[in-house]
Amino acid sequence: MYTTLVSVEQLQQLQASDAPLMVFDCSFDLMKPEAGPQLYAAAHIPGAQYANLDSDLSAKHGLPGAHGDVVVAQEDGVPASGGRHPLPSREKFAAWLSSVGFSNDMQAVVYDRNGANYCGRLWWMLKWMGHDAVAVLDGGLQAWQAAGGEVTDREEPARFQSNFVQGEPLAKLVTTDTVLRRLGQADQQLIDARAGARYRGEVEPLDPIAGHIPGALNRPFAENLGPDGKFKPASQLRAEFEALLAGRDAATVVHQCGSGVSAVPNLLAMQIAGLGTTALYAGSWSEWSNTPGLPTRQGAEP
Repeated sequence: MYTTLVSVEQLQQLQASDAPLMVFDCSFDLMKPEAGPQLYAAAHIPGAQYANLDSDLSAKHGLPGAHGDVVVAQEDGVPASGGRHPLPSREKFAAWLSSVGFSNDMQAVVYDRNGANYCGRLWWMLKWMGHDAVAVLDGGLQAWQAAGGEVTDREEPARFQSNFVQGEPLAKLVTTDTVLRRLGQADQQLIDARAGARYRGEVEPLDPIAGHIPGALNRPFAENLGPDGKFKPASQLRAEFEALLAGRDAATVVHQCGSGVSAVPNLLAMQIAGLGTTALYAGSWSEWSNTPGLPTRQGAEP
């Protein structure tokens, strides 16, 4: 069972073994949402199922409410978070997994062509559903192609519907209320995965307020990858996170970003580094900055 990363060679071995397996392509483009399905249609790993960040891995957007964009159609249930990419309810996500034929006995392998930014979301959500056998393809589609892996533009046949059963969460989800209540306390250390300029409030292309949540440390998610597009060695990741935390307890870390997506590579990197299972604030800055009266800060942390 693979639970964090899987190499191209390991994936090829899984495919050859006929083990219960489903591969997901999560490629996406925030600025051009229609590009993800187009990229998948043009070239994907044979047999891969497409997982769309907007329609499969997020609840529907609605009118801005007190805690971000959480007003959705009644049949979708209550989202599990607010923000620009609200998490769907666990029930709705389980229904989607069943609809694409994913079952509890399968190993999931997730990939994208975006530095593990979007596939990390599906990795985390499966953990949240109690499914431990999910791993990110290290290096993404680029590593697959560099190793001579086949890609196809064929339309994949539909699979028979399964009955995915959700289990106890293996991932930690925190809310705006929890983040606010613990702000400035020793039992919570926020890590913001956005680029430094957005974290410091020098630019803000998407949200109404620039800056960051007070006390948050900054680690842009791309810093987890080496020049080859693969995650850095576990020892290097551990040293970098320990330097960032500067003696703070890794168990108190809560990851966030703009909308709870690009925070996941940091969370995954800490797990690879042996620093344990840390928490995700899925609403992130998009929910925080749209909630009236919450404190914000610009510039670097003192």
